[in-house]
Amino acid sequence: MIPLLRLALASLALLLALVPAGCDRDSETPIRTSVRDEKVRPPVEKPAPELVSTQEAFIEVSAKVTPVVVNIRAARMRRGGEFGGLFEQFFGDVFKDRPRQRRQEQSLGSGFIVSGDGYIMTNEHVVKGAEEISVKLSDQRVYAAEVVGVDPRTDVAVLKIETGEDLPTAVLGDSDALRVGQWALAIGNPFGLDRTLTVGVISAIGRANVGIEDYENFIQTDASINPGNSGGPLLNIYGEVVGINTAIVASGQGIGFAIPIGLARLIADQLMEKGEVTRGWLGVSIQPLTPDLAESFGLDRATGALVNQVLPGAPAERAGVRRGDILLSFDGRQVRGVRELQLLVASAQAGGTVDLVVLRDGERLTLPVTLITQEAAETAATVVPEAPSRELGLSVAPGEAGEGVAVQQVEPESEAAAAGVRPGDVVLSLNRIEVTDMVSWRKALKTVRGNRTVVLLIRREGNTLYLAFPAP
Repeated sequence: MIPLLRLALASLALLLALVPAGCDRDSETPIRTSVRDEKVRPPVEKPAPELVSTQEAFIEVSAKVTPVVVNIRAARMRRGGEFGGLFEQFFGDVFKDRPRQRRQEQSLGSGFIVSGDGYIMTNEHVVKGAEEISVKLSDQRVYAAEVVGVDPRTDVAVLKIETGEDLPTAVLGDSDALRVGQWALAIGNPFGLDRTLTVGVISAIGRANVGIEDYENFIQTDASINPGNSGGPLLNIYGEVVGINTAIVASGQGIGFAIPIGLARLIADQLMEKGEVTRGWLGVSIQPLTPDLAESFGLDRATGALVNQVLPGAPAERAGVRRGDILLSFDGRQVRGVRELQLLVASAQAGGTVDLVVLRDGERLTLPVTLITQEAAETAATVVPEAPSRELGLSVAPGEAGEGVAVQQVEPESEAAAAGVRPGDVVLSLNRIEVTDMVSWRKALKTVRGNRTVVLLIRREGNTLYLAFPAP
């Protein structure tokens, strides 16, 4: 009995000790049992005006552009065995006379309206091989579409729908004015999810050699591009189309590519006009400008394409283009390098006349040139691989009559060797002074003193190219 009494007294004492802790608050103050019982303040009471402004810009772009974005469904018919390949492995040709069934495959893509009468731009791979194409507008109306023309080499296609009314159209921007870091917005139908907006930035421009198309000059962005986005517009913060979303890197996160709208528009114009693309041909051999070459020609940076050969009878020769000219612009579009010139020439219409701006002896000249058809499926200009540049350690001997001097030896550690000069090369000029024999070679050597750069024009295996390296 005593132990039980002691246990009861101890429990009572503990209870009395706990009472003040629970009753210490004002009896009028309720005990909160849930966060629902009081208002929870947001972490940011008032967003910065810049954030609100940017958010409103996104909303405005979506509202303005969504009506011009379409969902494209392409149906292809495939013939296949009724029982499948595994069945036929066991039973061979027993059922070979049974009629093969046609099954339909469908792919989804996006596009955008570029004219009120129903022309739509998209990717060639979205509609490739399609027997039936349907286009769904943002208001859910569906129309059959016909293919006006496709260009697999740039992955551009143009479709046409007939609605009997004037449709809203996209505003095409200036892809040449893009800068890395600018906002980039993509609208499309990824995985069939209509009117999806994603936001990112321009990650890079002029991306090439990614193994997607023949003519590559892609815009890279981290705005999410997923299956179904192909053919949709890439937009700037003003809602202008600056590219056509084309591809993603399967192994990478946030790496997507878009065709610059400047190039796509040139192709689409031809497709809408005549249903096909005829590529122009200029008839020059060009090479990239190294920093040393650029400096020797009076440029503050290595931009443009250096002409090292003009083919006889070619449009370039008839226009007055000369070896040693630096091509700075083509048809009003800046030429930043060899790849860009290739794209511009290849996408220009044969038979048309364009203006070439060249730098010659420090003077800018405008030369009208009429392009001709590019016969084979070759690029419009031949690229000479860029040679490393970095001193005159050459041993030369007389060449053929009136044909410069022949390089016999090149010191292995010399700047000339580093620049790519090889035994067997024939030097045709030094610092743009013609070399025809040993006398003219020695005369030209005198120009090296006081110059920072040596520029050689050489002939190698029937081709000519410029090489530049620091003067000793």
